[in-house]
Parts: sequence; structure tokens; C-alpha cells
Amino acid sequence: MREILGRRLQRLRNRLQSLRPAPPQGDAAAHLDAALDCAATWQWPVLPAVGRSGADGARCACPNPDCVVPGAHPFDPGLLAATTDPRMVAWWWANRPGASVLLATGGSAPCAVSLPAAAAARAVVRLDAQGMRLGPIVATPTRWSLLVAPYSLERLGELLYAKDHVPSSLRFHGEGGYLLLPPSAAIGGGQVRWEREPGGADGSGAAAGELWLPEVEAVVDALVEASSGASGGGSRLAY
Repeated sequence: MREILGRRLQRLRNRLQSLRPAPPQGDAAAHLDAALDCAATWQWPVLPAVGRSGADGARCACPNPDCVVPGAHPFDPGLLAATTDPRMVAWWWANRPGASVLLATGGSAPCAVSLPAAAAARAVVRLDAQGMRLGPIVATPTRWSLLVAPYSLERLGELLYAKDHVPSSLRFHGEGGYLLLPPSAAIGGGQVRWEREPGGADGSGAAAGELWLPEVEAVVDALVEASSGASGGGSRLAY
């Protein structure tokens, strides 16, 4: 199955290159490949992020001058346009080469739970020691996001209601949300990367329907404990 998908992706890339003045190079090619892989191989709905503007590239290209996630959120197209159609994905990145890759979370797509990087690293060690099977993990210099099986807002509300305390640094990327994927530029500098890739350490060996995603309840207890033990009680938000 992966060989068939790989051949289809290569045909799409070849077609895209024939339509453009020059083939994508460097970061642009990496972003296109990542978006196509997410959409066609894993069946994750993706879309390009808004991007940045200004001479130094520090300002968000959206109309909000005080945007707190510059270049790293949906705008045009909007979040509802996210798709798994490789042709649409190829067209987007042909017109916006190098755009960051956004996963539209929820529905049938993965959701995620994120927390500051140091606390997340401790939590992952704890979960591994307990023998818990984890799924893909997205990492930035400041935060890690553990991908989990899709959950509803109602289910999340019931889960959090049962907790005595949930640190404000713990974030949930569920239905109607989004998550920045590798190899996008991270907010505040650095790059988004895979701490654990989909399908295994080398990113292979599993079809979309076989990708392992733990249930959100299975990881929240350890994440709450790890985040609560962070400096400042885990109350500081860090992007």
C-alpha cells in the first residue's frame, strides 16, 4: 500500500514541477513533501499557514497587528478548507512554496495534548517506564505535542472536570483546532520536528489505518502531573 501511495505522490510531484517555472528547492520542497505525505499517506487534513510579512519576516501576514502566533495559524484558506486531497495540497504549496504545514485536528483526524518541552520530556519517560504505548510526538524548542485519538469537546470537558487542578500550560488541540507540523518554522525561533515519527522511528511500517494513537485519558494524568511539577507550577504559557 505504501509503495502505491509513494508512486502516486511522485506522479503528483512530477506534474507539479511541470506546471511551475522551476521545481521547488530546499525548504520549499521539504514543506511540499511533508504536506503531501500527511494528506496522502496518513489521511490527515492539512492546509498552509498564513505566513509572515515585513522586511524582517517577524510580523504575521494576517490583519491582526498583535497576533501572538505570527505565521502559524490558518487565515486564507480558512481551517474548514483543510483537505486530504493531494491535488489541492499540491496547488496550495505551488502558489505558496515554503508555507508552514497545519494539521486540522479533530473529527476523524488526530487530536493532540501539548505542554512545555521539559515537562513533556519527563512525562514521556514516565509513560515509557509504565509500558504505555505512545503515538507520534511533535516537538518545538518550547513545547511538545503528543498526538492522541480523536476526542469530542464533551468528552474532554468531562475528563477535565474530574481533575482537581489542570495547569494552564497544558493545551488541548481537539475538534476545530490545529497543530503546526514538521518541518515548519516554530513560533519564537527554531523548527518543528518529530520527536517520534508516525509509523515508527523511521516513519515507515504502518498504513494510515494502522497508525497507533493512544486515547486522551491514557496520557492526561501523567501530563498533568509532569506539568504541575514544572517551574512555576506549570502555569506559564509558552509557545
